[in-house]
Amino acid sequence: MGIFEPFRAIGYITSSVPFSVQRLGTETFVTVSVGKSWQIYNVRNPNLISLLVPSSISFSSVRPQLAKKIRALASYRDYTFAAYGNDIGVFKRAHQVATWSKHTAKVNLLLLFGEHILSVDVEGNVFIWAFKGIEENLSPVGHILLDSEFTPSCIMHPDTYLNKVILGSQDGSLQLWNISTKKKLYEFKGWKSSIHCCVSSPALDVIAVGCADGKIHLHNIRYDEKVVTFSHSTRGAVTALSFRTDGQPLLASGGSSGVICIWNLEKRRLQSVIRDAHDSSVISLHFFANEPVLMSTSADNSIKMWIFDTTDGDPRLLRFRSGHSAPPLCIRFYANGRHILSAGQDRAFRLFSVIQDQQSRELSQRHVTKRAKKLKVKEEEIKLKPVIAFDVAEIRERDWSNVVTCHMDTPHAYVWRLQNFVLGEHILTPTIDIQAPVKACSISACGNFAILGTAGGWIEKFNLQSGMSRGSYIDVLEKEKSAHDGEVVGVACDSTNSLMISAGYNGDIKIWNFKGRELKSKWEIGSTVVKIIYHRSNGLLATVTDDLVIRMFDVVALKLVRKFDGHADRVTDICFSEDGKWLMSSSMDGTLRIWDVILARQIDAIHVDVSITGLSLSPNMDVLATTHVDQNGVYLWVNQAMFSGATHIDSYGSGKEVVNVKLPSISSGGESSKDDVDSEKTVLTNSQPRAQPITLTPLLDQQIPDLVTLSLLPKSQWQSLINLDIIKERNKPIEPPKKPEKAPFFLPSIPSLSGEIVFKASEPTDEEKPTQTDRISRIADLPSSPFVQFLQSSFEMKNSEAFTDYLKSLSSSTLDVELRMLQIIDDDDEQEPEKRPELIILELLLDYFIQEITHRNNFEFIQALIRLFLKIHGETIRRQSKLQAKAQKLLEAQSAVWQKLDGLFQSARCMVTFLSNSQF
Repeated sequence: MGIFEPFRAIGYITSSVPFSVQRLGTETFVTVSVGKSWQIYNVRNPNLISLLVPSSISFSSVRPQLAKKIRALASYRDYTFAAYGNDIGVFKRAHQVATWSKHTAKVNLLLLFGEHILSVDVEGNVFIWAFKGIEENLSPVGHILLDSEFTPSCIMHPDTYLNKVILGSQDGSLQLWNISTKKKLYEFKGWKSSIHCCVSSPALDVIAVGCADGKIHLHNIRYDEKVVTFSHSTRGAVTALSFRTDGQPLLASGGSSGVICIWNLEKRRLQSVIRDAHDSSVISLHFFANEPVLMSTSADNSIKMWIFDTTDGDPRLLRFRSGHSAPPLCIRFYANGRHILSAGQDRAFRLFSVIQDQQSRELSQRHVTKRAKKLKVKEEEIKLKPVIAFDVAEIRERDWSNVVTCHMDTPHAYVWRLQNFVLGEHILTPTIDIQAPVKACSISACGNFAILGTAGGWIEKFNLQSGMSRGSYIDVLEKEKSAHDGEVVGVACDSTNSLMISAGYNGDIKIWNFKGRELKSKWEIGSTVVKIIYHRSNGLLATVTDDLVIRMFDVVALKLVRKFDGHADRVTDICFSEDGKWLMSSSMDGTLRIWDVILARQIDAIHVDVSITGLSLSPNMDVLATTHVDQNGVYLWVNQAMFSGATHIDSYGSGKEVVNVKLPSISSGGESSKDDVDSEKTVLTNSQPRAQPITLTPLLDQQIPDLVTLSLLPKSQWQSLINLDIIKERNKPIEPPKKPEKAPFFLPSIPSLSGEIVFKASEPTDEEKPTQTDRISRIADLPSSPFVQFLQSSFEMKNSEAFTDYLKSLSSSTLDVELRMLQIIDDDDEQEPEKRPELIILELLLDYFIQEITHRNNFEFIQALIRLFLKIHGETIRRQSKLQAKAQKLLEAQSAVWQKLDGLFQSARCMVTFLSNSQF
C-alpha cells in the first residue's frame, strides 16, 4: 500500500458510444458510456404546459469498471447491458448478474428487442439472448450468421414489423431478417456508401438512413422505394438521426463535423442548422416522446439538450453538461480543496467540483456564441488559445479578478473573476516595443499584484484591480535591457511582498526587491531550467532542469539545500505539499515520486500506464489530482496514510521501490488483490461482480483525548432535526388567520418539558380508548421495523456503528416518524412495563445515547437526536422510573463530556484574548 491510492476520475460525461434512453414512469433515464464504466443520468423534461421551465440533466449513478472499454449499450428497466470486447455484461441496478460470452469477435452493436437482446459482432454473428431468468440460463436462444461480404454497421427494428430487424452494412446495403425464423427476407439495393445509422420514422414503413457520403435517405421498406434524399451542407458522414414525435414533421441529423441539421419533412427542405452544436462528431440524437426536446451526445465529452420553443421554430440550447474535449494541461486545487481549476487543450478553462459533479462548469469567455454567430465563424476560433500557465489567489475573490492565465503564443495575460465564473475586464499587456508571448505568471500573496514573464526575458508587475502596469524588472547588466537573456520560465513572490524570484531558460535564478524592482542577487544552476515552484512558508525554491534533476534552493541563504534525481524521462510537473514537507514530481517515464524534504530522500513512488502531465495536492493533503497524456479527465488519489492510522512513513511508503498502480476508475472504487506482489490494482472480472467503495472513515482508536468527533454530516441535516416543527409549520399551506379560541379559566393544565401550557383532556369514552386488537397489532409491528432491527442488532453485536450509519441515511422527517412510532399512546395500560416493547426500545435508545456520548462520537448529530427524542418521549420518561434512571446516566455522561470540552474552549478564549490585547 502506497501513500496515495486510486480513488476516482472526474470530468468524464460521455464517450463515443451511442447512449441508451428509457422511460420509467414520469422520469427519463439516459445510460452513457465512459470508457470502461457506464453512467446513468436522470433527465427531468420541461413541462409541456410551460416550456419556460428548464430541464435538468442530473447525475444519478456510476457503475464499476469492466475489463475492457464498452463498445455498445442497451437498457431495459432495471437491467443494463454493456458490450466490452467479446463479452456482454448484464447488470441489474448495481449488481452484475451475468456475463454472456458466446462471441468470438468484438461486439459492436446491441439492440433491445422485446424481452430479448440482439448482439452483433464484427464477423457477422448475431446472437439472440433472453434476459428473463438469466441466472439459470447463460446461453443464447438463437444465432444468425450473416454473409461474409456483409459487414454490419447498424441495426434497428422497424415499427409494427413483428420479429423483424434491419441490418445496415459498410458497403451501403440493407437486409431485412426475421429473428424468429432466422431467415433473410429481403435485401435492399442500398446506396453504395457506408451506412452509419438508421432509424424508424413515425410514418409506417418509412425509415431514415444516414450514409458516409453525407446523404440522408428516407426509404419506404415495404415497396423498396425512395421517398426523399437530403444532403448535409458540411462535409462528413451522417452519424446520428432522430424523428420528432409530437406531431411536427421534423428530422434531426448529426454529422461527423459536429453540426446538427433540422429537416422539414413536409416542405422537404432544410429548416435550420446548429453549426457549433458540438466540437466533435455527433454520436447520438434522440427526440423525447411527444416533447419538443432533442438530446445529443458527442465525442467531445458533452451531453446537450435543445428545445424548439422559438417563434421561427429554431432550436436553442436548454441545458448541457460537458467536460474537457481535449486533455487538460494545468490543474490547481481551489476553495480549500473543494474545487479544481483546469485548463485544457480545448481552449476551455474549467472549474471541477470534487464533491458534487453538478457544480462543475466552464468559465465564461464573454458572449463567445453570440460573437461567433455574428461573425459566422466557429466558437473555437473566438475562444482564447489554450492556457499554458495560470495562478490563483483566493484572498481577493470577492473584490476583483483573482486568476491570471498565460496563453499559447499570446503576448497578453488575461484575468478571471471566479466569484462570477467569468473572464475579467482587464487584459494585461507588457509595455515593451517588441511583443513576445507571455510564458509565466504569479499573483502576490496579498492578491493585489500580478507578475508576468515573457519569452523575450521581460518581467513586469501589474495591479489586478485597475489592470495598470506598476513597473518592470530590469537587469542593467543584460544586453537587451530586460530581466533575463532569454525566456522567463517562472516567476514567484514571497509571503510578505519583499522578494520576487524569477528563473530564465538559460539557468539563471534572480532575486529581486519586490517594491523597488532592483536586483538583489542571482546565481547560475549550470543547466537549462524547465520549471520552478516556490513555497512561501518555508522559503524553498524547487527547480526542474533538462538533466532530469530537481534542485531545491534556500532563497534567504542563497544556497543549494536539496538535490533529487531518479526520473528517467522529462519531468512534467512538480508541487509542494501545504506544510512544505513533501515535494511531488511527475515524469514522462510514467512515475510519480514523493520526496521528503526534511529527510532528503524518496519516500514513495508509483508507476502508471499513462504518463502524468500535471498534478496538484489539496491544502489538506488528503487528495491528489493528476492529469495524463491523451486523457480528458482529472484523476483523484486519496492519501491513504491519513485514514489508515499509520504513524510512520515506512509503514505506508514504498521508499525507492516503484509500485505499479492502475489509474483511478470512474466508479470511485476498486478491489485490491492482496496476493499481487507489485500491489497492482485489479479491475472488475466475472469473479468480482461488485467493487467495494473506498471508505474514508478515520479509525475510532485514533481519536484525540478530551475532544469530540463530529459526524461530518451536512449542517442542514442535523439542524433540521432541531427545527423540524418550525419547518413543518412554514411548509403548511397559507390559510386565513383564525382567532384562537379562549380556553375557560377553570381547565386544569399539566406541566410539559417543552415549556408550553398543555390542558388536560377529558377522559376518553369507551369508543375512543384503543382496543386490545390495536395494541396487539402495534406491538406486533414494532420488531419488523428496520429502525428497531438495526437498534437490536447493534446491541447484540456490541457495535453501534451500523445503527449510526442507518440513522445518518434517514432524512429528518423520516427520523421524526420513526421516533414517533415508539410513542406511548396508552399510558393507562395495565400491562407490566417490562413486557411493553415500546419501553424496551426506548431503554435501548437511551443506552445507545449514553454509549455515543461516552465515546464522544458523532457529537453534533447525537445532540440533535437527543433533543428530538426528549421532545417526543419526555413525558413517558418522566412517568417510568426505569427510564428516569437511564436518563440520569445520560445527563451525567453529557455533563462530564461537556465540562472537559468547555474547559478547553475557555482556555482557547483566554489565550486569544491575551494575544489580541498584547502589543508586540
